[in-house]
Amino acid sequence: MTSSKKLIRHRSLKKLLRDNPFSTDEQLAKMLDVSVQTIRLDRVALGIPELRARTRTMAEEAQTKLRAIDKKDIVGELLDLELNKIGISTLKITPDMVLERTGIARGYYMFATANTLALAVVDAEYALTAVGNVKYKLPVNAGAVLVARAVVTHRRMDKYYIFVSVKNNNEEVFRAKFIIVSLDNRTKHEGEQEA
Repeated sequence: MTSSKKLIRHRSLKKLLRDNPFSTDEQLAKMLDVSVQTIRLDRVALGIPELRARTRTMAEEAQTKLRAIDKKDIVGELLDLELNKIGISTLKITPDMVLERTGIARGYYMFATANTLALAVVDAEYALTAVGNVKYKLPVNAGAVLVARAVVTHRRMDKYYIFVSVKNNNEEVFRAKFIIVSLDNRTKHEGEQEA
């Protein structure tokens, strides 16, 4: 293989992993139309760890950035976080999270995942949800691994407008728009009035 084809594949591999860091070697091989072994060799050459190690490293880094919410309050597992920009978390739907009669996941788990991720993205000491507009799009069953992605679309003073999409196998099952309010300035002003 010529080195130019290899360089192009390496660039493509980096871009694919930047866009979706949770891609497996098998998925990457299929997208790049190469063998799984080629992907593994490319990852080693580029110094990219395997999926489990990437996920663990991302989760550890993300949790150190949290401000508005404690890591134990996150519903699911926080994997990536850039304050005031973007956050990614996952939630595995277990049998105790579904309705007994239908086997469909209780909606409040998806809401809680989206809402706690929206709070996590805010760069403030204190924040709360002011408005939530949600849409449940598809039912989810036990065993599903949901990936939530929160994006701060804009900010006005102490209000953060955040869009959250929750997907199961790259198919959107839930989405929400939140307005999260930072209470940092309000808390300071209240404290000053008391003094």
